[in-house]
Amino acid sequence: MIDQAAETILETGRSGMPPRPAFDVRRLGPARLPSPLSGRRERFIGDGERVLATTDAVRIADYLEGEGALPCFERAGPRRELFFDPRTLGAGIVTCGGLCPGLNNVIRSIVLNLYYAYGVRRILGYRRGYLGLSRRRPEEPLELGPAQVESIHERGGTILGTSRGPQDVGEMIDTLQRDGVQILFTLGGDGTLRGAAALAREIERRGLAISVIGVPKTIDNDIAWVDRSFGFTTAIEEGNRAIHAAHAEAQAAWNGIGMVKLMGRHSGFIAAHATLSNNDVNFCLVPEVPFSLHGHGGFLEALEQRLQERRHAVIVVAEGAGQELLRREGQVERDASGNVRLLDVGVYLRDRITEHFSSQGMDVTIKYIDPSYIIRSQPANSSDAELCLFMGEHAVHAGLAGRTEMVVGYRNQQFIHLPIPLAVARRKSLDRRGKIWEGVLGTTGQPVSMLGDSAI
Repeated sequence: MIDQAAETILETGRSGMPPRPAFDVRRLGPARLPSPLSGRRERFIGDGERVLATTDAVRIADYLEGEGALPCFERAGPRRELFFDPRTLGAGIVTCGGLCPGLNNVIRSIVLNLYYAYGVRRILGYRRGYLGLSRRRPEEPLELGPAQVESIHERGGTILGTSRGPQDVGEMIDTLQRDGVQILFTLGGDGTLRGAAALAREIERRGLAISVIGVPKTIDNDIAWVDRSFGFTTAIEEGNRAIHAAHAEAQAAWNGIGMVKLMGRHSGFIAAHATLSNNDVNFCLVPEVPFSLHGHGGFLEALEQRLQERRHAVIVVAEGAGQELLRREGQVERDASGNVRLLDVGVYLRDRITEHFSSQGMDVTIKYIDPSYIIRSQPANSSDAELCLFMGEHAVHAGLAGRTEMVVGYRNQQFIHLPIPLAVARRKSLDRRGKIWEGVLGTTGQPVSMLGDSAI
């Protein structure tokens, strides 16, 4: 999968690459305690092991001929020496933001690895997101162990609940100290990770030995430097169910149109990959590629031509697509997390399509399907479940070894330690000149004429 955010940085050459320290993960101190995993493992990860940020041979040669400082990440995995003593350790887990397939899987993986691999017995699950760490928390934390997480991976959602919006950093740290928590695992997207970074900075300012480890949760798969985040393949799989339904509806009617809106606020990975895995899609609209609606070569004209030729059409639109067509100057609202509140492009397109064909005196039947919340609340599929298992394990290994202000990532077929500042510096998005988008254009056959740098 193409990580445009990362590749764009790399394309600028050495002058545009973040300085080498940006790839280094912060540590609370030297790790000197022997791991209880000794004797049960054949191999531990050495602190000097690295994973290259790019596998492009030309770029690698460019760096070697220049400064010789290859951009690379610390490899994730168990260390032979630990910073924390598992026998006296207290750990906390929090889930924030919207639901995503796999949240319960990650919680379970963290708990079982803390309990069985390291012998940690005090594990608290803070309820309702960061609100659960504040003075106003509506519920006391849930004490977690194997019995509490035995079958949660079979269910969607999160047993800890969630919430959006920031909380007082000082209050949250006071809560961690009061509860004796030395490692906090934060499961969430970019807003959650920014909150985790703020916690880690204030913890450092206070001189405390508390680790903050993130597990990137974004169904949109838009975390920079991470090839795949959990929940993404489940979203594609479930999105395809909706696309199959839309295709059946479209085929059953004369001039039938089936339209499916999928997740993707700023990045169209779900829409693009669902389209690639389903050859029935005729139009795929994503936030990264503006499109014209009216006029010669526009979307409505292309749709009309498609109906005249085949008498049915299937449209997949990402929720963040076409916002430039809907938004009026000054009409910008934000949610509790500070994200720009999107306008409903699905309803907008449905109404414009209806108006257009009515004005042409052409009868059409349009079925609009929005499965977003059904998809978000699904249990993880087998691919995501496996990813969640490893992410939870590597998060535990990193925390016990004293790493902090980092997330566990998956890049170039390896699990890595990714500094949070680097992860939230920019958002990963589709490259309209990359192989994924080229594949979308090839499989849909949608005209390039309706796509441009600005919408009409």
